[in-house]
Amino acid sequence: MSNPTTMNDAIQAIEELQTKIAFQEHTIEALNEALTAQQYQIEKLQVQMRHVMEKVKGFEPSNIAKLSDEAPPPHY
Repeated sequence: MSNPTTMNDAIQAIEELQTKIAFQEHTIEALNEALTAQQYQIEKLQVQMRHVMEKVKGFEPSNIAKLSDEAPPPHY
């Protein structure tokens, strides 16, 4: 015959393990969702960065100074 205290202790230990497993499953799911969202954000930022880099590469330096950078004519 088994000892009732030992059986109750075993049942309590099993219930605690089940609770921990449920908590860990929830935590893993939450972390997975956060990771997925971050990966999407990174990919979006990479596309935006490529777009900005293409625009910057398209700028050509001008040999003509801006009007605001020009000195006033000597007769002023």
